[in-house]
Formats: sequence, structure tokens, C-alpha cells
Amino acid sequence: MAKNEDISNPVSQEDIEAADKLKNEANEYFKKQNYDSAITLYTKAISKNPGNAACYANRSIANLRLENFGYALTDASKAIEIDKSYTKAYYRRAAAYMSLGKYKLALKDFEYVTKVRPNDQDAKMKFMACDKICKKVAFEKAISVDKKEVNIADTINLDAMTIEDKYEGPSLEDGKVTLKFVEDLMKYYKEQKKLHKKYAYKILIDIKAYLQKQPSLVDIKVQDEEKFTVCGDIHGQFYDLMNIFELNGVPSEKNPYLFNGDFVDRGSFSVECIFTLFSFKLLYPDHFYMSRGNHETLDMNRVYGFRGEVSSKYTSQMADLFTEVYNWLPLAHCINNKVLVMHGGLFSKNDVTLDEIRQLDRNKQPPEQGLMCELLWSDPQPALGRAPSRRGVGCQFGPDVTENFLKTNNLDYIIRSHEVKNDGYEVAHNGKCITVFSAPNYCDTMGNLGAFITMKGKDLKPNFTSYEAVPHPDVKPMAYAHSLLSMMCQ
Repeated sequence: MAKNEDISNPVSQEDIEAADKLKNEANEYFKKQNYDSAITLYTKAISKNPGNAACYANRSIANLRLENFGYALTDASKAIEIDKSYTKAYYRRAAAYMSLGKYKLALKDFEYVTKVRPNDQDAKMKFMACDKICKKVAFEKAISVDKKEVNIADTINLDAMTIEDKYEGPSLEDGKVTLKFVEDLMKYYKEQKKLHKKYAYKILIDIKAYLQKQPSLVDIKVQDEEKFTVCGDIHGQFYDLMNIFELNGVPSEKNPYLFNGDFVDRGSFSVECIFTLFSFKLLYPDHFYMSRGNHETLDMNRVYGFRGEVSSKYTSQMADLFTEVYNWLPLAHCINNKVLVMHGGLFSKNDVTLDEIRQLDRNKQPPEQGLMCELLWSDPQPALGRAPSRRGVGCQFGPDVTENFLKTNNLDYIIRSHEVKNDGYEVAHNGKCITVFSAPNYCDTMGNLGAFITMKGKDLKPNFTSYEAVPHPDVKPMAYAHSLLSMMCQ
């Protein structure tokens, strides 16, 4: 049972009762998936009674739902500090560690619970599941060799893959993506059918070969009267992706797009999303762009469903090839030398230049700090200066940081994604930092709108279109995510 008092800092009975009331109100908001309001009330409850471990543990899971993994970790640790017997707090902290790819630390929490509660079958099951992940990760590291010597794309024998007579789906023409192929593919996917593995592998091999030749920062030229569209996170919500094309037109040489990372994970139609986007990239390489997001990474894909989905619909070998391909996705795009677009945000140090971004070695999993990490993970904050990231990775940057970066690089504003917004977008930092998020009703629970940005080359003025989620087949989000994460977040 969670303790209600911190003896070193006693509180009155009146404050304890007020805190309990606030906690109960917060729990109701949590049940309605209004996590921001729940967090606000848990925080008020904690201010009344700092010794209430349950408030910290509950705020921890609310932060987990908002992907604030750093805050979730801190809160769970505080709950454990107050009450070392509070099992839920260990689960919350383990979930935060898992979300950050720190599997060994998650395992330690499960191990502790199994020692103090040896008859707890639930704890034992979670310990064994986490131990299995740790052993798998260790095995993968043990058999891996220098990336320069390993090229999964070169090991794929397309000639050995036969197209069965019964296959009636989209076909590449002379091994190439055509407009007819992409149109047929989208129709086929809407009918919940699967692209043949031979074509799927060919697309991955071709997209990798193309991306390898691209710089880490890609420059885009938009003509004065040309419309250009920027979309944010899609997260495997294929039917909402199709709705974007309904609302704004399919990509073409006259209707160019930039998709700003997080194409996959959480949503259970990630395979359909990524092959559609990669097909458009191959069809219109100079009019269709894709930035890497923090979910185009091995740790995120392992936990949040993409690897499971690819392995289920195709093979684990293809999941490995996706990891190889994602390493070559550009980290940022610059439109007309005036608007920088990246998935996460800005940096923990001043005076970073566009040339530094261009020169980044991106063919790897993102490190836990540095420019590459921050491009994928950072978030803006209203306050001046910088702060540690609530996600536990990257940093938070204020309007002065944005202003300094723009001035240093002679830019007008930045566009980034990475965060759910009620209207699908948010304009911050005096109009200089814009967030766009294109997955409406994220995970079928958040109730947010999605949005995309359109602009003309002549002035690059951002125009916003918001839209609601559309129906999708009855496959729940996170259907392919690791079961351990779902168990811990109940």
C-alpha cells in the first residue's frame, strides 16, 4: 500500500484530505485520457502532500502516455523512494526504462519485485519477459560485426523469389515504381491485402541505394507559385494518411510533400504507411521528401510495434533491413534556404550551423546526446533558455534559443513535429517555431486533430489544415507492440 506521509516533512490532516481529493479528480481525468489535466491535478495533490507515493506513480503513468519518459522515470523513482514496497511504482519505472531502451535497468526493477514478493506470479512473468528481451539484445550485439562489413540489402536474392500465379496485387514494371503501381498499392492496402515480398524487398533495396547518396541535410527549392506541403507524424495510421491525400491531393511533381519522421510504430498499419511513402519517394525523388524521426530507430521499433508488425507480415530479416534503411534517412531539410524542418528540435549548445548538420554521420542508431540525437528528440518550451528534456533524451529549448539559431543561419523559422497537439499544430516562439502532427486521434485515444502545412515558394507563409480521424479496420493500435510494455502500462 502506498504511504501517505513523509515523516521528515509532516503535513496536516487537512492537506492529506485535500491531496486525496485532488488525486481522485486527477484519476477521473486520466480515465478520460485527458492526461495533461490529470498531471496538473496530480501536481497540485503532491504540493499538498509530498509524501503521497500514489500521486507520483499515477503522474508517472500519465507522463508515460504522453511519452514524457524522463518525467515518468523521475516520478516513479520518487514513489519508490517514499515507499519501497510499492510494486506499481517499480512497474512504472520499468516501463519508462523500456521506452528509453534501457532494458537492463528495467530488468533490475522486476528482479527486485520478484525478490521481495517471491509468490507474485505477475512479477515473475514480467521479469521473465524482460529477461528474454535483454538476452535477445545481448545476442544481437554478440553476433553483430562492423556495419561497413554487413549489408543486408546485398544478401537478398530477389531472383530466388517467385511471384505466384495466384498473386493479383500491384506489380513493379521492369523493377521500377510507376504511378500505376502506387495507385494500385494504395487501393490494395485499403482492402487490407499484402504487397508481395519480392516487390517489398525491391523497394527497400532501391530506397536504400537512393538514400545513401543523400546528404544529412537536404536542400529543397520551391518555386514562387508552387505549393509545398509538410506533414508531421503518421505513426502507422494508414487510413488517416490516405485522408491527407484526399484532402490535399496525392503527391506529384506539381504537388510535392515532405513527411517529417515517425512514419511507423504505435499504429498497426505501419507497413502499409512506409511502403506507400517509400514508393512515392522512388517515383518522385525530387518532389517527395522524408526526414528521419525518433521512431525510425531500432529501440523504438523493438518496443512500439514496427519490428513485430514487419516480422508478422513478412520476416525478421526484412525488419533488420528496415533498420539498415532508416539509418540513411536525412536528418533535416531546408526549404529555399529559409525554413529548416527536422523531427525533434534544436540543440543544447549555441551557434550550430547548417553546415554542421550537413556533415553529420547519420548511418547509425542515434546516440544519447549530441546534434543527431537532438534533431530527433528535442522539444520547444515557453521559458527562455534550455532545460533537461521531459522525455529523458534531447533537450528543451526556449524562444531565445530559436531566435539565436535562426539569426546564426539566416533562417525565417523552423518546423518540427514529435508532439501531439490538440489542433494538429502549434505556433510558438513568436511564430518562429511551428509544430505539426499529422496522426489524428493518436493511438485511438488522444482525441486530437491531425494537421498539415501548405506554403507557396514566394513567401513560405505557413497555412494550416486540420482534420479529424477517419474510420479504420478493427485492428487496435499497438497490436504488434511488445506485450511487456502493454502489461506495465495498465
